[in-house]
Amino acid sequence: MSKRNKIIYWIATLWLALGMVSTGAVQLLKAKAGAGGVDSVSRLGYPTYFLTILGIWKILGVVAILIPKFPLLKEWAYAGFFFAMSGAIFSHLASGSAVGEILPSVLLLVLTIVSWYFRPADRKVLSVN
Repeated sequence: MSKRNKIIYWIATLWLALGMVSTGAVQLLKAKAGAGGVDSVSRLGYPTYFLTILGIWKILGVVAILIPKFPLLKEWAYAGFFFAMSGAIFSHLASGSAVGEILPSVLLLVLTIVSWYFRPADRKVLSVN
């Protein structure tokens, strides 16, 4: 892996981790305001208990992505982030949210894809032919 790709991977992964931990904390603490807070999730039509589920899975996903080894677990975490963020984008679009409310989910989705794409070989599930 080139030095350039390592830098891209770590920048994207650390920003992704920061974004997921911060929004996961907001969701676990059931904060009223903020990205993914009670007000936002209620406006989208989801029950508030959904925040606990999302918050726990986001924090566990960050742990899975940052710890060494366990490449299959990492694939599941990336898939979970992809589905959560694409679902958030669709939910905002379907409910007529302003662009400013959609952008955090778009950014986290892009960071998920960039981090997954540039991950080192030891963090990938290798297929055997």
